[in-house]
Formats: sequence, structure tokens, C-alpha cells
Amino acid sequence: YQRRVRDSLPANHTKMNGGSLAFDEFGRPFIIFREQRQKERVQGIDAIKASIVAARSVVSILRTSLGPKGMDKMLVSSDGDVTITNDGATIMDNMELENQIAKLMVQLSKSQDNEIGDGTTGVVVLAGSLLEQAEGLLSKGIHPTRIADGYEMACRVAVEHLKSISEKLSGEEIQKIVATSLNSKIVNRDREHFAEIAYKSVTAVADQKRKDVNLDLIQVEGKVGGRLEDTKLFDGIVIDKDFSHPQMPKTLKNPKICILTCAFEPPKPKTKHELHVQSVEDYKKLASLEKGYFDEMIKHLKDAGVTLALCQWGFDDEANHLLLQNGINAVRWVSGQHIEHLSIATGARIVPRFQEITADKLGTAEVVEELSFGTSKDRMLAIRGCPKRGAVTILVRGGNKMILEEAKRCIHDAVCVARNFIRDDRIVFGGGAVEISSSLAVSRYADKVSTLEQYAIRAFADALDAIPIALAENSGLAPIQTLAETKAAQVKENSHSLGIDCMSVGTNDMKKQNVIEALESKMQQFLLATQVVKMILKIDDVIKQGSV
Repeated sequence: YQRRVRDSLPANHTKMNGGSLAFDEFGRPFIIFREQRQKERVQGIDAIKASIVAARSVVSILRTSLGPKGMDKMLVSSDGDVTITNDGATIMDNMELENQIAKLMVQLSKSQDNEIGDGTTGVVVLAGSLLEQAEGLLSKGIHPTRIADGYEMACRVAVEHLKSISEKLSGEEIQKIVATSLNSKIVNRDREHFAEIAYKSVTAVADQKRKDVNLDLIQVEGKVGGRLEDTKLFDGIVIDKDFSHPQMPKTLKNPKICILTCAFEPPKPKTKHELHVQSVEDYKKLASLEKGYFDEMIKHLKDAGVTLALCQWGFDDEANHLLLQNGINAVRWVSGQHIEHLSIATGARIVPRFQEITADKLGTAEVVEELSFGTSKDRMLAIRGCPKRGAVTILVRGGNKMILEEAKRCIHDAVCVARNFIRDDRIVFGGGAVEISSSLAVSRYADKVSTLEQYAIRAFADALDAIPIALAENSGLAPIQTLAETKAAQVKENSHSLGIDCMSVGTNDMKKQNVIEALESKMQQFLLATQVVKMILKIDDVIKQGSV
């Protein structure tokens, strides 16, 4: 059979199809084809330069968003959703990129956002500047590995210099520093108000012994309408729900709260079933049976002394009516995330079955009230005065959805900045001051290095100048002149707090302007940018599968 198949195939069959003939264990023929797609391959210095060009194209988009005078970007998704922001992580996350090196820059921004929550634009701009300097060194014939080693040495020097010029922070200054992080945001007009909210929310849930903050305990809810100044901090939980019946009391004082994860309805068989109602008597029996189930559930709640039932699932009008008759307020369709936060804050145990409801599993709060907003029919539920300091909610207001979402992102950044000072209370001065100071320190170190790495170290120092140059550019100042004057002033006065006067206050002393940043944030920017640049410099062969 195999011989007949071979004889029936043309002599050039294998050559025509670019494959080879084979047989399985049953003697059936099949052809193994070779890879039909063409490969694209870039090698050596050309591969590194192509990677640098791809990364710099992304950086050029973010560069104009740096600083308090940075520009916003409008991002339109494929389904028409519009996002207006100058937050680096959000811009990078919403960009649809195909180049893999460009995606590395997105991951760099995300890493900074996940670890610190601030400085997402600066870290990408710094990485782009390092790559730009590396491109010049490659053109001079310096090997990529020597450049990467030089960058690593310079980064260590810069980080040690940051630690040496850092200062300790006093508790009352944290709020000013949080306000600094909001200078470039849409809420900068109300930054003092937002900074106060962020600081209070972090201190409310901070674990001072462990010097850490669980950000999951700080909920950020938004409601369209009102002004940004109407944003409030609630000591407790705010959920986007209302009481299940309009005639239920809108305010409850010292309620006994029961959290249910079981359905408020008669039990259903788990197997497929049919129910035939053939007469009025059958219908009455069914209605009586259902009412009996509801009465039993209500009895369990009444016996335990429940005055507010929070149910993860929905229930029908009959159950709602019975709850109203028995004086029990109820909320349905509460999300699983809110269920957990409510349990932590109120001290209530999550009950999976009505038969397990007991008085010791109930929680409490000082007041539960329904919030209304202007003339709209929107309602929200606020549970305040919870016995356990474990959860707070920030209710953000805004004129439209885009402003609201951007304000929520601003709150997230401010909360992260406040959290960083709980973990490490050392500070450095912003406005490009630390970058200029570190640049001078790295340049001095380069003079002591006799090997080829000195070129890369000097390039690192030049790359650090990209941050103050971008700040000056975005503020409408002459970038080169402003940088030169500020550098000369730092050397002359031996002060590491002199930076770029972006706000045209009249002084470039960032200490007087209260432009302060967390040491941890700057260190992370230097380290992350250097790591990504080293990775890109060591890619000397890019193999890409082409189309058929």
C-alpha cells in the first residue's frame, strides 16, 4: 500500500510542497510541511538601535506630560470610550502598542505605579533619556555591555547620593507633600482639600507597628454631579445601593447588622424539575408554602434582633413587603468586595444560611443613612461610626464622568504618596533639584574612573538632566539656559534644594516652595529605569515571524 502511494505521487511532490512524506503506524500517508512563514531578523547594533528608536517614540508622547505645567492626553479606545489624563501609567496602559520594546516601557510605568503609585511619567522619561545617550555611545563604537555596566555603576552612585542628601520628615509636613504630588493633576485647584482627605484616610487605616498601609481598606467611590470640592471622606463604608423598599426608614441609629450570602427566597431543587399547578387550590397551597418559607426566614432575623439585613443576592417583592412589615431594613445585591469590607468595619460575621443567624454574629454602627444627591434620583448608602477602625471610603464628586475618573486616579496617587511616608519618612526635593544634584555627583565620580565605563557614567549624568529640561520646556522656560543657571547655583551655593521654578513663584528653592518628594519614589525611578535600559541594551538579535 505504501509503495502504491509513493508510486502515485509525482516525483517532485516533496519539492513542490516544501515538505516530506511520512507514514503513521497504520500505513496511512501524510506530508510534513516545513515552516512556510518568512522570518524577519535584525541583528547586532542595528537591533539595539531599532529597540532604542521604538522606546524613544513612546517616551516622546509622555515627555510633554511631565510636571505641574504638563499637557493632558486624550485617549480614545476602539469602542469610543474617551479618557483625558496626564497620569503616565494611565496613558501607557491605554495605548495600543505592537512593538515589544515599546511594551517594555509600558511595563516599566506599571511597575512604578504598583510599587510607589507616583513618578510614573518621570521614570519613563528617564529611561528614554538613558537610551538616547546610549545610542550616541554605540555610534562611537563602545560595546553595549560596557555601557550597561557603566550605567549600573552610575546608578549605584546616584542612589547613594540620594540617601546622603535626604532629610527626615516631620508628621505635619506629610499633607504638604501629598499636595505637591497633585500639582500636575486636574484637581490642583483643590489640592489642599484632596491632600487632607488622602492623609486622613491613610492614617485611619495605617498599621503603625508594621509601618504599612493596606490600600484595599480605602475604598474610592464616585458619583457624577456636584463639584470637586464636594469630595468627602467617610469613616466607614459607602456603597452605591439604597434600601430595598421606598417606605423603609432612611436613617437607622445603632442598627443590628446581619450580612447574608444566601438567597432570600424559597429553596429550589438542584436537579431539573417541573411544577404543574392545575387548580386554584394548588396555587393557594404553593403561595402558602412560599409564605411559610419567608415567615421562617423573617423569624430567624427577628429572633436574633436584626434591624438591617445586607444581602448579597436579590429577593422578590413579597419578601421585600414582609421585611417592611416586620420593621427590618434591607439592601440587596451588595457586591462581594463590599460584603468583606462591611464585615471588617462593622464586626458582623458573614452568614451563609438563615439557620445560622445568632445575635453574636451581628455587627453594628452608629448610623446607617441613605444619601441623596441634588434633584437626581440617585441614592447611596453610608454606614458610619463603625466599631472597628478598618475601612474608610472616599466619595469623589465631579461634573462629568471623565473628570470623575481622573479625580479618582488623582486620589489614588495621593493616597500612595501618603502611604510611602508611613513606610519611609525620608524626603528629597522635587522640581528637578535631586536630578541636577545627582547629575553633578555622578559627573564627579566619572572623573575618578579610568576604564571605558567612564563614558557611560558621564552619559548617565547627562541623562539625569532630561527631567529638569523637560520641566523647564513644559513650563515655557528656556530649557538649556534654565538648567545651566540652576546647575551653577547648586555648585555655587552648595545647595541640593535648588530646582526649576515651574510655577514662576520667584524662587527656585524647592524647600521654600514645599516641592518635596519621597526618597523611595526617586530611588525606585533610578533603579527601574536603569534595569530596563540594561535589558534593552543586551538585546542584539530580534527574530520576528512574518506572514505566510
